[in-house]
Amino acid sequence: MKDLLHPYWDLDVLGRYGKIASFLDPFLKGKDIATKIIGPNFTLLKRGTVLPFIHLEDLKIIDEAYLQLRAKHHLQDVKKQLNEKQILVRQYFFPRKLVNFFYACNNEYGKDIERIFIDIDRQNNPADDARKVALELVKTIKADTSFSLKYKTIILRTWSSFHVYLMLNKPIDHAFYDTYLSYGKKKEKSFINKRASEISKKIHPANGGANLIVLWAHARIKNSLILDTSNTPPGKLARCPFSLHIKDAKTIDGICVPVTEDELTDPKLISKIQKLTPETIWENINKYAKLLK
Repeated sequence: MKDLLHPYWDLDVLGRYGKIASFLDPFLKGKDIATKIIGPNFTLLKRGTVLPFIHLEDLKIIDEAYLQLRAKHHLQDVKKQLNEKQILVRQYFFPRKLVNFFYACNNEYGKDIERIFIDIDRQNNPADDARKVALELVKTIKADTSFSLKYKTIILRTWSSFHVYLMLNKPIDHAFYDTYLSYGKKKEKSFINKRASEISKKIHPANGGANLIVLWAHARIKNSLILDTSNTPPGKLARCPFSLHIKDAKTIDGICVPVTEDELTDPKLISKIQKLTPETIWENINKYAKLLK
């Protein structure tokens, strides 16, 4: 197998992202893509608020000829051989640099919300604490008969923590988020605050669980696990499935992968995911892609 991250000796992650693009439908179809490029002494965020938009379809056209041009030539030397989209993709994905793969969760602009995004920020808590909270969050929402929206749940292990998505059957207006999902003064009875309170009770030692503090917030709070919905509105970014998780300019310390609710019950889940590599995920890409549909 050709090295997915070093296809022509030098590092180039675009080849891998191009390979997985077709497996990200329908999760990313029509969504505005963004990237964070990591260099030895810089970090660059590329997104559609500054550059022209790119979408999943633009990554599907990546082929061997394009990758070889990237590997062997500077952009200025081959510009005439590329179309506008190919040049633009190069601006989002620099050659020979590690790149985090993001997208605008409910697009860069607009009012509609198609998915509710809940980030479990674990701070200095062990990763397994986030697993326990993610499991209880999914179970608690499912059991809430007063929650009238129809949805499908998708769970991502982002490497540092977990993301829980409620993929809505029908889009809702931004006003729903402001009323029921955001946090702030006089919103103690909001959907997400109620979930935090319920989960804290369920996993309390008095009920046979761990002594974990679960809060609703956006700010990071030491020794607490935070349920954060603030990246739900249009204009906010989230990590894409199968994105590399990058520690620094030379180090990939994980990969974002979808998991099932049943897998969240496994105390060994974190250690199992830590063993995954770009190659093993690619070998099992069909299995993982099914969890995004």
